[in-house]
Amino acid sequence: MVEADILLFSYGTLRQPDVQRALFGRLVEGTADAMVGWRSRLIEISDPEVIAKSGSRWHPMIERSDDPADAVDGTVFSITAAELASADAYEVDYVRRPVLLRSGATAFVYGDPGE
Repeated sequence: MVEADILLFSYGTLRQPDVQRALFGRLVEGTADAMVGWRSRLIEISDPEVIAKSGSRWHPMIERSDDPADAVDGTVFSITAAELASADAYEVDYVRRPVLLRSGATAFVYGDPGE
């Protein structure tokens, strides 16, 4: 049994089974949710370790939207503090911050450092 109490919202590669196994040593089940008032775009990743784990150099990045109809769909995971530290080390081009989700839950999300 894994003690998990930190909510993490992912709209990108953290949802991939191979990435989860590499970072957390296990598959993490989650629940569908969304970030309302946000949209996503692709950025190019340069870190070779991140590219190797994800299988791609192009990753989604979130940004706020002026259109309240915009939303970024994703998955909410419940993870441990150690797993969050692993995700922090993996998300080298992103900054972690809390976000309010459509469900009313608050979770951490990785996004644009300039946002």
